[in-house]
Amino acid sequence: MSKDLAGKIAFVTGATSGLGRRFARILADAGASVAVAGRRVDRLQSLKDEIENAGGRCAAIALDVTDASRIVPALDEAEKALGPIDILVNNAGMNSFGMVVDLSDEGFDAVMNTNLRGPFFLAREVGRRMIARQARGGRIVNIASIGTFKVLPGLTAYCISKAAIGMMTKCLAREWARHEVNVNAICPGYIETELNSDWFASEGGKKQINSFPRKRLAKEGDLDEMLLLLASEKSRSITGSLLTVDDGQSL
Repeated sequence: MSKDLAGKIAFVTGATSGLGRRFARILADAGASVAVAGRRVDRLQSLKDEIENAGGRCAAIALDVTDASRIVPALDEAEKALGPIDILVNNAGMNSFGMVVDLSDEGFDAVMNTNLRGPFFLAREVGRRMIARQARGGRIVNIASIGTFKVLPGLTAYCISKAAIGMMTKCLAREWARHEVNVNAICPGYIETELNSDWFASEGGKKQINSFPRKRLAKEGDLDEMLLLLASEKSRSITGSLLTVDDGQSL
């Protein structure tokens, strides 16, 4: 799919590390101009430099998705720098490990605000802009999880938020279908990233890996082709789909 996205403008949240950073680079490698959004401005600038040094176009946008008042200004800033957004990758997320009886109100709200409320308001505003452009249409890719449909012990709030993202994906896809705005979700399994590497190096983490059918973690690169498909014109007939990419972990 090399350069399939030439001329497209993408907005990627949670781009300061892990999957978000990789998604931004993959989209840029495919020819898209990319606005990278997140809280750690120094990391955004580093990613911007990396993409531009490779010949791409990039804008670094400071954004905490839990602050709804920043969403419209952030999108305005991205569109002023690069042009109208064609692709939204709703990737920002967090989890809170522990039993429900020990989960604080603040901990629950933090997960919901990051994983659900922020992505919903972002999708709503990007959808408005895509619909206003009429024939141009667009692609929204929500990053869900196997926790969308499978219990992950100790991650109840996370699973609730991702299950809601799954239904949000279907609802938006149905509502915006006639506007040629496709909304889909990728549901990854466990992937080793900067945020979880310490856990998976521990004895408990190793035991968890050994419980998977293939006794291994998935890799960040395993999502590349699915992302590119859903962001491209080749996904013309794919909308409202929750697509599992988990190396069989949910079996």
